Amino acid sequence: MEKNKISIITVVKNSSNTIEKTIKSVLAQEYKNLEYIIIDGGSSDGTLEIIQKYKENISLFLSEKDSGIWNAMNKGIKLASGNLIGFLNSGDIYYLNTLKTVNRYFLENKIDFLFGSVEKYKLMYGYKPWKLSWSFGFYTSHSVGFFIKTEKHKMVGFYNQKFLSADLDFFYKMIKKYKLNGISSEKSEIFGKFEKGGFSSKVNYIDHLKDLNQIRLNNNQNIFFVYFLFVFKILKKPIKFIKAIKNEKNC
Repeated sequence: MEKNKISIITVVKNSSNTIEKTIKSVLAQEYKNLEYIIIDGGSSDGTLEIIQKYKENISLFLSEKDSGIWNAMNKGIKLASGNLIGFLNSGDIYYLNTLKTVNRYFLENKIDFLFGSVEKYKLMYGYKPWKLSWSFGFYTSHSVGFFIKTEKHKMVGFYNQKFLSADLDFFYKMIKKYKLNGISSEKSEIFGKFEKGGFSSKVNYIDHLKDLNQIRLNNNQNIFFVYFLFVFKILKKPIKFIKAIKNEKNC
C-alpha cells in the first residue's frame, strides 16, 4: 500500500546531456503517491527545454539563480509536502520499483531514515554508524540512496551551505546529536546508479580534507583526534595529496 507520500528532489544546472534519463527514471517508478520537485539553478544550455517536455508529470518546478547545490536542495526541502524525502541529482537514476521498496521499509520498520544500496564506482551497501567518529565511509550515497522522514529532516535542519560536503555535516548531526534511527536496505536491493563526474568529484582533495576537518570541529569532535585523522588521510593517499598541491599551484 502506498501509504507514504514521497517527495523526490532533483537539483540541476546546465545538464542537458543527463537530466532526461534522471526524469524518466523517476516517472517510470509506477508509484502514484509521488511528488516530483525539480530545482534548476538558471540553466542556459537546453536543460529547461527538456524539463518542459515532462512538465505535466512534474509536481513543482523552480528555475532561478542559486548559491550552489546545497542552496538548491534546501529550496526543494522547503517546498516538499510528502512525509518522506529523497534526493536524485541530475545524471543519477533510480531502478524500477525503488520507491515501492522505500515505502515498504518505512511501513515495516520504525525508522527515521533509510540508506539503499547504490551502484557507484562499485556497489555501495549497508549502514555502519560505528564508523562515523573516524570515517565518513559509513553509508551508501546521498543522491539515489538516502530517504528520510520530512519532519525529521527539518528537525535536524537544512544543509549548511558553508560546507562542500554539507550532506556529511547533516548526517553527523542526524546520527550523533539527534540520534535518529535508520537502517539500510538489503545488499541485493539496489536503488539506482550514481553518475560519475558529479559535484563531489570536482572538489580539490586538499579542500575536501579541510572541509571534513571543519565539519568534525563544527560538531565538537576532539580537535587533536580530528587533526590526527587529517594527517592519517594524507599518509594513506600521498600521491593524491601531492597531485592536489600541484593542481593548486597551477591554478
